[in-house]
Amino acid sequence: MRTCFQSAIGCGLLVFSLAASTAAWAQDSSTALHQRANAAMCANCHGSEGRTVKDSTVPSIAGLPRDYMVQQMLAFKEGTRPATIMHQIAKGLTETQITSLADYFAAQAR
Repeated sequence: MRTCFQSAIGCGLLVFSLAASTAAWAQDSSTALHQRANAAMCANCHGSEGRTVKDSTVPSIAGLPRDYMVQQMLAFKEGTRPATIMHQIAKGLTETQITSLADYFAAQAR
């Protein structure tokens, strides 16, 4: 037979576990929303979700490998990759924002 003490510990652990999972879900949801909001600035040129229209001179970025996109964005930021506008946009981004954008677009279907 369980004691009141054992039941209280069990209930406490259950409540703690539920609170922790809810907090983790809220943080994941907040991160996803933040990524999507940052990615919206790319839609003007690269299309919704990073997919440009057919025959566009601007490349689609949806589904690009994360590491490739980080490398290219850092090259724009440092001025080692020529561009018409991307070097100006990339200079305003932090490395954390660049990796977040790369994560977001890498997760999109090509």
